[in-house]
Amino acid sequence: MNVNPVKCVVLLSGSGRTLANFLEKIESGELPLQIVAVVSSRRNVLGVEIARSRDIPVEIFPRRRFKSIEFHNEAINHWLLQFAPELIVLAGYLCFYLQPEGFTGPVVNIHPALLPKYGGQGYYGDKVHQAVIDAGDDQSGCTVHLVDGQYDTGRILEQQTVAVLPDDDADSLASRVFDAECELYPRVLAKLAGDIRQK
Repeated sequence: MNVNPVKCVVLLSGSGRTLANFLEKIESGELPLQIVAVVSSRRNVLGVEIARSRDIPVEIFPRRRFKSIEFHNEAINHWLLQFAPELIVLAGYLCFYLQPEGFTGPVVNIHPALLPKYGGQGYYGDKVHQAVIDAGDDQSGCTVHLVDGQYDTGRILEQQTVAVLPDDDADSLASRVFDAECELYPRVLAKLAGDIRQK
C-alpha cells in the first residue's frame, strides 16, 4: 500500500482498460496514486462499471448534452474539483478537455502513436494505427504528453516505440501498442507523483 498517494481523477470514454491497468499497478505498489473519481463521456461503457465495482465515485457527462465544449468542460471540472485532485489523467478520453482554471497540477494524456506524427483532431484508436500502416512506417508506439488546450500538442514527457511488422493490420498493431501503453503510462505517472510529493 502506498503511503501518502497522489490524488488522481481519471477521464475515460470506453472500456476502461487503462483504468484497470492503473488499479492493478496501484494494488501492486508500483503506482503511488489514489484514484478519487472517474469521469466518463459515455454511458454503458465498461470503464464506468470498473469504477463502480471499486466504489470509485463516477459521473457521466455526454458531450451532446452541452451546447459547447466550454460548457461541457465547465460541468466536468465543477464536479471533479470537489475531490481535490492533484493530477488529472486522460485514459482513452475522446472529448476535447480544458483543464480547470487555476489548476496547477499536471494534466496528462496518452496517444497511441509517436507524436508529433499522427496526432490531432480525428486521430484516435484504429484510425491512428491504420494511418501508420498506410504510411509504411516501420515503427510506431505511444506518447505520454501534457494537455495544453490543443489536440496532442502538449509537451512530450516520454515515448515508447513498437515495431510495425510486415503482416500487421490495425488490430494487431493496436494490441502491441496498448501493451506498451500499459508499461509507459504508469511509469510516467509514478514519476509525476514523485515530483508532486517533492514540491
